[in-house]
Amino acid sequence: MGETLCKDSSQEAWRVLEFYSGIGGMRYSIMEAGVEATMVESFDINDKANDVYEHNFGHRPYQGNIQSLTVAELDKYEANAWLLSPPCQPYTRQGLQKDSGDARAFSFLNIFELIPKLSSPPLMLFVENVVGFETSDTHKQMVEMLKKTSFTTQEFILSPLQFGVPYSRPRYFCLAKREPLKFLKPHFNNQLLWNPSPLSDNDDNTWTNGDDQSHEGWGKWLHLCKPIENFLEFNFPINRLDCMESQLCLESSASARGCESFESTTEQNDTGNNVAGQYNVPLCLIEKLGSAMDIVYSDSKRCCCFTKSYYRYVKGTGSLLATIQPEKKGKLSPLSEQGLRYFTPREVANLHSFPENFHFPEHISLKQRYALLGNSLSVAVVGPLLRYLFSKPS
Repeated sequence: MGETLCKDSSQEAWRVLEFYSGIGGMRYSIMEAGVEATMVESFDINDKANDVYEHNFGHRPYQGNIQSLTVAELDKYEANAWLLSPPCQPYTRQGLQKDSGDARAFSFLNIFELIPKLSSPPLMLFVENVVGFETSDTHKQMVEMLKKTSFTTQEFILSPLQFGVPYSRPRYFCLAKREPLKFLKPHFNNQLLWNPSPLSDNDDNTWTNGDDQSHEGWGKWLHLCKPIENFLEFNFPINRLDCMESQLCLESSASARGCESFESTTEQNDTGNNVAGQYNVPLCLIEKLGSAMDIVYSDSKRCCCFTKSYYRYVKGTGSLLATIQPEKKGKLSPLSEQGLRYFTPREVANLHSFPENFHFPEHISLKQRYALLGNSLSVAVVGPLLRYLFSKPS
């Protein structure tokens, strides 16, 4: 079965609206997909995210509450496709799980309620969120509204691990097309898929709710992944003797806060300079929380998801890199001797599969860079999904 990525040659490129645009992950993904598209407008309420977006794309997103958008305002864009990556906090395990009762879910539901009222409703929709969204009341309302407005859906839970990236970040995705548009493989309609095989050229129709429905299931994809060293900005051991003075300063700062979090007082740019001062993990944190840390090495083929709290907290926010390999024989070296450091923002961006020409403006602090990346998405996953969404039987 053949496919085309753009509209008929006599027609213009797809007109796309990008909601909750953040630092541009969705826009990079549509570029990665090779879709002939015009980004008509982007929307985000976060001024720092908009600074980053404008810095990289030369366009500043509409900065306002998406919930205030009206039918008339949306109609004037005449958009064929909407891309949405709404706030995930209402559905995360760490959050209050207030679901559709969370104020941060209101704008998303409002967008869907406007669709039946539009004179030019979108032909396609793409939604990204955390695992857990698929069982939420918000998801139920979304699916009901899509069904009422003649959309068919294909839903996925996928991780970058399935696309050769050593990064465990499973996410929920909903792809929707309004009649008469159809998916390349319509036999997957209205099913939750945990496997990217439908995105490939083969016509296998056996992948549905299979045996990948757990985080343990991602392990069988590790052989596809490149080692973490391929994504590092620099890869040399930290010499603790050279950074003792800085280390003592950092430990004193962390100790004052109960030694459970760490924020660099230097807030330098992510250039790789002053590694000890910026990215070195204080010894007091290693001694107190070492058992709760996820440690990876340059030859590892998997690291944990980086959250917006990475670098501020070490527990459950992402992996730490050991710059000195432990002994291969005999007793393993203690964590305090493995030169633990945080991944740099550039390295996190690499694991998100952002292109090399992605940069932060200088005024965005180190803490803000991690937070913005933690709220972003994987281009390696979303790119193929968008390619599939915009393709049509030929």
